[in-house]
Amino acid sequence: MFASRGASGGGKGGKYSVEDLYGISKKPKASSSSGSIVAKSGARSSKTPEQRTESEALASQILEAAHRLVERRRLELYLRECGLSLAECEAERSAMTYRNLGKSGLRVSCLGLGTWVTFGSQISDEMAENLMTIAYENGVNLFDTAEVYASGRAEITLGNIIKKKGWRRSSFVITTKIYWGGQAETERGLSRKHIIEGLRGSLSRLQLDYVDIVFANRNDVNSPMEEIVRAMTFVINQGMAMYWGTSRWSAMEIMEAYSVARQFNLIPPVCEQAEYHYFQRDKVEVQLPELYHKIGVGAMTWSPLACGLITGKYSDGVPECSRAAMKGYQWLRERVNSEEGRRQLAKIKELHLLADRLGCTAAQLAIAWCLRSEGVSSVLLGVSNTDQLIENLGILSQMTPQTVTEMDALLGNKPHTKKESRA
Repeated sequence: MFASRGASGGGKGGKYSVEDLYGISKKPKASSSSGSIVAKSGARSSKTPEQRTESEALASQILEAAHRLVERRRLELYLRECGLSLAECEAERSAMTYRNLGKSGLRVSCLGLGTWVTFGSQISDEMAENLMTIAYENGVNLFDTAEVYASGRAEITLGNIIKKKGWRRSSFVITTKIYWGGQAETERGLSRKHIIEGLRGSLSRLQLDYVDIVFANRNDVNSPMEEIVRAMTFVINQGMAMYWGTSRWSAMEIMEAYSVARQFNLIPPVCEQAEYHYFQRDKVEVQLPELYHKIGVGAMTWSPLACGLITGKYSDGVPECSRAAMKGYQWLRERVNSEEGRRQLAKIKELHLLADRLGCTAAQLAIAWCLRSEGVSSVLLGVSNTDQLIENLGILSQMTPQTVTEMDALLGNKPHTKKESRA
């Protein structure tokens, strides 16, 4: 798993010895007499085909158990280098809270791991595996991707890791998004054709029989709403997905999809994926809570750190290794360097002081702030290294009303709900 850190087979050039990796000591075995060897050989040859099949099955189980033991040992050694212990991580695992996805019965971890920008692009496959392993070992059961991420490579990387780890499929939730699948006119959008073919392509790249949630990655004005809802109902009935949701849809569009589903006895969406952070609040705090109470649609939010802006990494310009410096992210550079961006950075400095006073990092404060919002089922994390992930998975203290009030006063952008407007 951690090939760059571990020894390849525990040889002399490796960093870890056989004793380290396997947790055993190399002791010479007592030599067997030639008679006993002959006896064992004779016994082996006298086995029936059924007995040989049972022996092979047992040997396979032993090898699988040994493989899991080695993987666990490597994880222990890796975490030790990070100043952590596996016991500490497993203890913190119980601190992970789980919430229903909207008003469905699906339980998801309040923190999920996203793959946008990172998997198949910004980070190596080895780092992606490290991130997924640490997340899963700390109670994260939600992993999000999309057909468009890194032109499908994110799904391939995610699928390879899942296959390699051998985790029980029933123990985690995989979500993907459909809209941009290719260059051809029929390879994008939300036509029945692309929803079905696009999801089949995602399943092939993920090497899975089904995803738990398939999202429509934006609304498609060229596709009738009834066609979209019928296609989503079809892929669920065919066992290709368990639920469907929307991403970056307006409240009116979500309500239309729900109405169509109820009118034709189809399956309505259960969740909306929405951007949510200090500077993007209206939709998640005003519009989605109303939908949650009326039709049970929950919120799965992304970009809690505003593409890294909230961490303070852009306070002195755009670092070369940052996302804003990557090809295709001119919009983020412009946002950071704009007048509005400078005002936001000034507020972020004050929020950093508040985080210091509360005894947490700015990232932990921002994530806890997102989780306090009504109807938010899970917050998706986007990280490029294990240090960031371990920090973001830190135990989150409850946001007190006093802290929320202080942050609202500092930000100065609290949206007004309909109740407050009527008052």
